[in-house]
Amino acid sequence: MTTTVIDGNVAGDGAPTRRLPRIPLIDQLRGIALMAMAIYHFTWDLGFFGYIEPETATTGGWRIFARVIAGSFLFLVGFSLVLGHQRGFRLRPFLIRFAKIGLAAAAITIATWFAFPETFIFFGILHAIAATSLVGLLFLRLPVAVTLLVAVAAVAAPLYLRAPLFDHPALWWVGLSVNIPRSNDYVPLLPWLAPALLGIALARLFVASSLPERLAGYGNTTKVWWKSLLEKAGRHSLAIYLIHQPLLIALVYGFSLVFPAPAPDPVVGYTKSCMRACENGSSAAFCQSFCGCTLDRLIGENLFADLNRGTIDITTDERISKISSQCTADAETKTDLKE
Repeated sequence: MTTTVIDGNVAGDGAPTRRLPRIPLIDQLRGIALMAMAIYHFTWDLGFFGYIEPETATTGGWRIFARVIAGSFLFLVGFSLVLGHQRGFRLRPFLIRFAKIGLAAAAITIATWFAFPETFIFFGILHAIAATSLVGLLFLRLPVAVTLLVAVAAVAAPLYLRAPLFDHPALWWVGLSVNIPRSNDYVPLLPWLAPALLGIALARLFVASSLPERLAGYGNTTKVWWKSLLEKAGRHSLAIYLIHQPLLIALVYGFSLVFPAPAPDPVVGYTKSCMRACENGSSAAFCQSFCGCTLDRLIGENLFADLNRGTIDITTDERISKISSQCTADAETKTDLKE
């Protein structure tokens, strides 16, 4: 997601005792993470254009895959932060890098506001990288044990400290809201500060050991073209992040003009959408009864087609409100009888 300078002037625990060699493997790992990110985004694009189930990229194994990718980038951010400033804080390079990431994050927010107003990216991976880079500076000289304890606390915080206070949009970035906001890429500070802090802690141990010299030749790109390609990608990861998704969307959109995706079944689509919304706070049995009831009534009253065309406002139409109330009562009765 971002590129970090890894200079040779790095030493263990604040003392400039030795000059570490450049380690191509770190940039190559970032390049691998970029490839994984492109695969995930391509899957999301296929769902968006209707070639696969729309929720594919946000459920099951794909959801875990996305989290692993985000965690790997933030881990590398923390790791590289230590390598870049181990011999002393380098203000100018940090500010230049921080400004680039901040401007890129703002551009993503603005672009997605117009493209996807209901799920725009207000605090995605770039925002998280900027935030964790800033917070991470506080841990560059603290004991490793303290950094690891704070990382554990960052993971635990969303499990125990959620509060309605954080439901205000101005505090969504913290990650402690009771109601999770909708976004195409939501990477709040908590718990996502944790992988960055883990990267900082391990990097501190890394530079204090003999591993840098032992790994210097590992990943050598002299004769292996694909390693060289990965390393170059890792060095320019911010540019690749900004370019790859618009390019992928353009490719899939162009393909859709020639080979359109099959039209989705509106009944199936409504049922899945209704179940997803319902199951956030109700049992599966209740939701199955409720969604089946509303579907039957919408079709029976000739409202289903208009609903799919978007000519009915479900928040203000009294007919929809009446159907919802009746089906809620019916579903509750059926659920109580089953229990």
